[in-house]
Amino acid sequence: MKKSILSLASAMLFVFATNAQKVEFEEYDLSNGMHVILHKDTSAPVVVTSVMYHVGAKDEQPGRTGMAHFFEHLLFEGTENIDKGEWFKIVSSNGGRNNANTTDDRTYYYEIFPSNKLELGLWMESERLLHPIIGQDGVDTQNEVVKEEKRLRVDNQPYSRFLEYVKENMFKKHPYKGTTIGKMEDLDAATLDEFLAFNKKFYVPNNATLVVAGDIDVPAAKKMIQDYFGPIPSGAEVEKDFPQEDPITEAMTAKGYDPNIQIPAIMAAYRTPSMKTRDSRVLDMISSYLSRGKSSVLYKKLVDEKKMALEAGAINVSQEDYGTYILFGLPQGETKLEDIIAEIDEEIVKIQTDLISEKDFQKLQNQFENNFVNSNSSVEGIASSLATYNVLYGDTNLINTEIDIFRSITREEIREVAKKYLNPNQRLTLEYLPEAK
Repeated sequence: MKKSILSLASAMLFVFATNAQKVEFEEYDLSNGMHVILHKDTSAPVVVTSVMYHVGAKDEQPGRTGMAHFFEHLLFEGTENIDKGEWFKIVSSNGGRNNANTTDDRTYYYEIFPSNKLELGLWMESERLLHPIIGQDGVDTQNEVVKEEKRLRVDNQPYSRFLEYVKENMFKKHPYKGTTIGKMEDLDAATLDEFLAFNKKFYVPNNATLVVAGDIDVPAAKKMIQDYFGPIPSGAEVEKDFPQEDPITEAMTAKGYDPNIQIPAIMAAYRTPSMKTRDSRVLDMISSYLSRGKSSVLYKKLVDEKKMALEAGAINVSQEDYGTYILFGLPQGETKLEDIIAEIDEEIVKIQTDLISEKDFQKLQNQFENNFVNSNSSVEGIASSLATYNVLYGDTNLINTEIDIFRSITREEIREVAKKYLNPNQRLTLEYLPEAK
């Protein structure tokens, strides 16, 4: 009976995900190269206006790290028609909210307004693109803001630098070896002309995707988009030609230090393929199998049963050009770091050797169906997904079809992908250790 109930629940989730979650959208290009995606959803009287620029930390010049993240802040400073300090006041006084975020691959800005404020959102984003004021005063102000953010989120947070240490040892050529927030000395050394040049190169319509999602009248929205964005001149073509990494064929070791921790950690990190590949999605499933929830393989074994670890898990950091797959553990009591890795390796060998059980495989499928449903459950999430699939994957309709890729992954593929990428001679083992203050 229990198996029947589980099967029924899985079937119902499949039907719901298949029939109820299709996201309808329309996309086209303006004459200046800006890509536009429209999604109409009348379930709530709200509208999202968002722009994703295909620029992130990997696009920075050596010695000038942190520029992309800096611009996330700098382009809220003001424009020719929005006074310094007024951006957030305008948004909040019109019943909206807004934010931005940066990764190694892209920068994303968005506003969420009542639907009758669509024109305001479009005007503000066009102002950011066409009329930004980039002056020394704004640069100096945001420099202090970024430094404070780094102190808060990195310098004074325990375990916050583990990815930084992994990446700087994992990548020898590709700019993924840096951090998104960058080095403060690089920002201090950057001239105003360099900030202006960065803006001119990357913040152009032909390097941007505009998403308008929510309770909209499509013909009216198109006219406003043309009026506000159409006249903006395109920039030079943005070329992306990053050096390729050589395969890792011999085990590497490294150490990283953190003054904010008392308990060390151990990481085994593997360089994996782009997020756009099928193998990356299989690695997502392996991560969930190993470490999603307290019933997952690593948590159950190392934390619950053997009491060897305070925490253990797997993370698939999937990015546009490469991925970084990380297995980790924090020892409990007298457990040695190498003992944690040995126990984790045992589980990897099991995946490489035997098929995971049908029950575990069905649990994975249910988890990914649930992820799919949740990611499309709000207009804000839909807008972000539409932009991401267009800019980073080159296929906007993956918002509807990526789940089919996960559904088609087999237990045999899980075994073969683990064999292909998760081997000791293909990894970095990093000891993350306390540092005396």
